[in-house]
Amino acid sequence: MLSSSRIKLFIPLVVFALLALVFLQLEKRMISGDYDPSMLPSALIGKPLPEFNLATLDNPNTVITSINLNNKAALLNVWATWCVSCRVEHAYLNTLAEKGITIFGLNYKDDQQKANQWLTRLGNPYQLNLFDVNGKLGLNMGVYGAPETYVLDANGIVRYRHVGVVDEKVWQSKILPLGLNW
Repeated sequence: MLSSSRIKLFIPLVVFALLALVFLQLEKRMISGDYDPSMLPSALIGKPLPEFNLATLDNPNTVITSINLNNKAALLNVWATWCVSCRVEHAYLNTLAEKGITIFGLNYKDDQQKANQWLTRLGNPYQLNLFDVNGKLGLNMGVYGAPETYVLDANGIVRYRHVGVVDEKVWQSKILPLGLNW
């Protein structure tokens, strides 16, 4: 019979085997296409955005609340100048804005001057841009980083969350099928 001290020697082996099984299952899901890393769960789906009072990026004296975002379907795009992927998606956001899609920006943990210069240089797809310098709203929303895009219905209810770059494929396959009146 094995003593308890000898059994303890097998604990790391058992833990390793369990972790290997978990990663093997994850790999199988990724290969089969059942796993989409951009589909991080969000507690906000089906709920309104958290209440907030934030200044706009271009005017610190203008304060916006969550009520200001409720009027029609819109995208709420979390972005920052330090985010390389945000630059990649920016041209497509400009294209969506030109087509009349309402996009609100949430400038996340960024430098206000750099962010305004970015928009001047690359174009501004946002109807309004919230300045979340400390990341408090982002934290309340469960933001992991940038870019993240939340799809809001006309009542300000979050219908979908996309982590990563929004491009034509994401727009056509994930956002448009939600059936919102854009």
